[in-house]
Amino acid sequence: MGQDPTPPLSAASLRALSSIPFEDAPSPGYIVHLDQLENNCRLLREVSERSGAKILLALKGFACHSTFPLIRKYLNGTTSSGLHEALLAQETFGPEVHVYSAAYKTEEVQRLSRFAHSLVFNSAQQLAKGLLALEDHRRPELGLRVNPEYSEVETELYDPCAPSSRLGTTREALDRALLKLPDDLLSHLDGLHFHALCEQDADALEHTAEAFEKKFQDLIPGMKWLNFGGGHHITRPGYDVDRLIRVVKYFRERYALDVYLEPGEAVALHTGVLVVTVLDLIEAGGHQIAILDSSATCHMPDVLEMPYRPGLLGAGQPGEFAHTYRLGGMSCLAGDVIGDYSFGQPLQIGQKLVFLDMSHYTMVKNTTFNGVPLPAISLYSKSQGLSTVRRFGYEDYRNRLS
Repeated sequence: MGQDPTPPLSAASLRALSSIPFEDAPSPGYIVHLDQLENNCRLLREVSERSGAKILLALKGFACHSTFPLIRKYLNGTTSSGLHEALLAQETFGPEVHVYSAAYKTEEVQRLSRFAHSLVFNSAQQLAKGLLALEDHRRPELGLRVNPEYSEVETELYDPCAPSSRLGTTREALDRALLKLPDDLLSHLDGLHFHALCEQDADALEHTAEAFEKKFQDLIPGMKWLNFGGGHHITRPGYDVDRLIRVVKYFRERYALDVYLEPGEAVALHTGVLVVTVLDLIEAGGHQIAILDSSATCHMPDVLEMPYRPGLLGAGQPGEFAHTYRLGGMSCLAGDVIGDYSFGQPLQIGQKLVFLDMSHYTMVKNTTFNGVPLPAISLYSKSQGLSTVRRFGYEDYRNRLS
């Protein structure tokens, strides 16, 4: 299995997550630690205040809307990847709802126009079609996603600027498209958007921003805003906040415009866990295997897609402690394996285990493959204790397929 791409928790975060009363929680079940979430949001607001950037919650990474009353006290709004995320943002968060999609249908543009703060298009052709769709409709601020053709992302699956990426227009493609489109097309733009990071520090942003400026500098004057996308790991220990602030201030001051950041993962980083239960213990191929009431493919798909090995409370690397087990899911997928872990004591059937950093890109990517039940969702804070806000059952599986 791959290695964990996220940094280790700070000692304070580990103590906070360890304090959750796991034995009282549903299994399988996600738990979001609200105190940890608020700590992240406070840091993001500090970045916003020091840099002047507007920070948006990216629903593609974290959309647990029972936590939105807390988050919206600190952030400026949301960014969505399509109509349904935008509708959820409007209903549960507000006030600024920003939207980007690789392509829109005409009816989606018209429906989004009723409430969206901005619509970002993926190409010059999409922008032209969007302007036609918006005739006789309210016009949000309009943006264009561009590809600076620079990236430091190592995993191609998560690289928005990989060769032949479908996300954002390159300068060459933009110039070629403009030869066939109305001369005044770009005059309708309010902003430019690029997104080229994945779990990275401010140095990668600075290098990407330099490449963006070099290729698109002639288009920046007159814009109301620039959107630097997501992938900023602002809340991880050791992130270079001062460098981020310098980059944002440079663009704000040089071009007299607003700058947006739209972290999803950084909002919820190190705030949540997934509680699971050991259902069976078997031996195969020289491995001790524990079958859980959870699933990598259903409940934590990035474990297989990245791939990576998530942290597990109280466990170590294979062979680090006396008893090593391969932890597997309950689906029929042969590769539904979470990873190899060692423990100080033998595992027992019925024992609960706790996976770390299971807030972002978990709930939003769940499936009911094989009819595997979705994990419950609970919230925890030191002052309010543990409360379960949603349980799922057979009806949730059936209703998706009727």
